[in-house]
Amino acid sequence: MSGKNNYSMLKQIPAVDEILQRTEIKELPSQIPKVLILEAVREIVAEIRQDILTNRIKLSPENNPRQYLLDIITTIAAERALEKNRPNLRRVINATGVVLHTNLGRAVLSERAREAIEQAASGYSNLELDLKTGKRGSRYAPVEDLLTKLTGAESALVVNNNAAAVLLALSTIAREKEVIVSRGQLVEIGGSFRIPEVMAQSGAKLVEVGATNKTHPGDYQKAVTSETALLLHVHTSNYRIVGFTRETSVAELVSIGEEFQLPVMSDLGSGSLIDHSTFGLPEEPTVQETVKAGCDVVTFSGDKLLGGPQAGIIVGKTKYLEKMKKNPLTRAVRIDKFTVAALEATLREYLEPDKAIKNIPTLQMLYSKKPEQEQRALELCRKLTEKAGLRARFEIVEIVSAVGGGALPTAELPYLAIEVVPFAISVASLAQKLRCSDPAVIGRLQEDRLILDLRTILTGEEEVLVDILCRLLKQGGISE
Repeated sequence: MSGKNNYSMLKQIPAVDEILQRTEIKELPSQIPKVLILEAVREIVAEIRQDILTNRIKLSPENNPRQYLLDIITTIAAERALEKNRPNLRRVINATGVVLHTNLGRAVLSERAREAIEQAASGYSNLELDLKTGKRGSRYAPVEDLLTKLTGAESALVVNNNAAAVLLALSTIAREKEVIVSRGQLVEIGGSFRIPEVMAQSGAKLVEVGATNKTHPGDYQKAVTSETALLLHVHTSNYRIVGFTRETSVAELVSIGEEFQLPVMSDLGSGSLIDHSTFGLPEEPTVQETVKAGCDVVTFSGDKLLGGPQAGIIVGKTKYLEKMKKNPLTRAVRIDKFTVAALEATLREYLEPDKAIKNIPTLQMLYSKKPEQEQRALELCRKLTEKAGLRARFEIVEIVSAVGGGALPTAELPYLAIEVVPFAISVASLAQKLRCSDPAVIGRLQEDRLILDLRTILTGEEEVLVDILCRLLKQGGISE
């Protein structure tokens, strides 16, 4: 088609007002703001105009191009308006098997925690009001007593994440002073945030001792000067060094601290209130053990092995925690009412460890054994085969999952999964369509197969998953 004819066809594009009067547009849900509908129509009109100019759409004058354009713009604009009105942050079915998937929000909250958030959101709350005295209270009070009871620490404080917890502690205790840490513990804690950089931001001066694979107590002792303010232990929760290694233990650091009258801080990273080794997982230091060993300050995350909301938890000696509470930085990194509500509910579960294991999704997933889920895998595979067996092959396979979130890096979690091999659509295209579904479905891509790991598919999500997957497979004949 010549350029002249292209420009003549541009006159066939209907006006925006005419498109807005079409039934498909007028019958869109009333919840969609009119500004988004108008925006969608204008976008599609602009895209169609460009397609005509670049010959991506070829129109014939004999085939009523105006009606064709009116129909296609209306249809696509209605779909675009619906998409624009969908929340950017939305529900995802996690079929990756990664329990603490950072990209998917890490820990799934317990039912009790979700109810607590709903209650906090439904009206006013006594966030900073002491109901007994009628005077101003502390937003940390609902969780402080629980944390001290569960960990054995004298005091507690909660901020918005563990990086903030470390930053606040270092800024309070060691600003413009030296902090001694093992060279093998200078970890990157996620999102390119590294311990040396956090320390620099806090105003503390890093003093590295030892070697990457070996650091002895004597290395710390030799490095102590009149400028030393803190001995720091960083638990390498997101990696392990094996082989010819030696790391100074927390107990040894505490002894050195007593010798030189210096406080000792341990950043546990993931943090745990339960001994995971009793369930066949790699041993991980618990918060209680670390406090009992004599650490003055202990920091850990709320949304990793604890299974609660994102938070940075600080427990330890009162004299150090009180200083942190008075640090102006505390207000900048404080938690909101939803975190308080969810964390309190999560911690209450731990008052009875057996109930915590039963009720906290993270612990359920970590401790779940393959034989316990065989029936679930068989049932899901059967339903998929019955509904879409002509469009894909479904097979139960054994796989190994990861904990994720920088926790238990050497843990291998054997489990069952459903292997999906589509016939009329590529695996990459199927995965893309699943990501764009509502709710989105995220699985694992392995060569020409899609793996759906049952470990992280929550109870009740199976039927939704079956419906979405079967519907998309039926669309497999559509051009990719």
